[in-house]
Amino acid sequence: MNAPVDEVPARAAARQADTSIDGVLGTAIRGLDRQRLRGQFVEQGAFLYLDRFLPTDVTAQLARSARALEPAVNRNYLPGHKQGGSVSRHPIDRLAPHIAELYRSRALIEWLEAITGDTLQLSPEDDPHAYALYYYTREGDHIGWHYDTSYYDGRRYTLLLGVIDDSSCRLDYELHTRTPGAQAVADSIQYPPGAAVLFDGDKLRHRITPSKAGEMRVSLTFEYVTDARMRPWRRFISNMKDAIAYFGFRQVFRSLRPNTKPPAGRDGV
Repeated sequence: MNAPVDEVPARAAARQADTSIDGVLGTAIRGLDRQRLRGQFVEQGAFLYLDRFLPTDVTAQLARSARALEPAVNRNYLPGHKQGGSVSRHPIDRLAPHIAELYRSRALIEWLEAITGDTLQLSPEDDPHAYALYYYTREGDHIGWHYDTSYYDGRRYTLLLGVIDDSSCRLDYELHTRTPGAQAVADSIQYPPGAAVLFDGDKLRHRITPSKAGEMRVSLTFEYVTDARMRPWRRFISNMKDAIAYFGFRQVFRSLRPNTKPPAGRDGV
């Protein structure tokens, strides 16, 4: 029997919603065992690695955008600590808005809240690290041992997503380095396109090992917070760190406006 005419638009809208980034991602992660993964996250001191997370089509779209955004990469070099390139949220907003759509995905945020046990907020709109791409495309590109220090008043969680990895780079990390009475646990992974790494940046000591000539590695970082407030002296440190180590002075300070919430400096991987 034919459906009533007034039901057809509703069904068409539902099909359209299912093909959005939020719908596609929600379908892909619905089958993940949240209770089990939450247990792993807690046991590992606020750390979780999944070698398969993003749908193939979403990963492919991210890879195309990462290559298209190469002209916008800001190269940086800090002797003894880091070398590489990065693209902040501001060029991404102009040139690859689907990344912002993925960052704001309700399905993704609800999943992250289930794993972390926290109510999460988006980073402020003038935070260049809210979502950013990090490029390792020249010989020796790397970042040394560090924590993703949060300048916000609340906790800040990092979600790393593999985008392109034609490299020998590895994410080396140490768990429980700041857990009283616990013994640190060291490990190393080479997370492929579509993989995800979730952690509390103030708790995970980590680095990216140097790339070799002819290699290319690109990762996408999402940052979520539990309290988006920031104290003025931390704001100054954050801005300077972002300008020098990541996105350049024009990119950081062009984004600042009176009476806006501050961007948070941190180490991206």
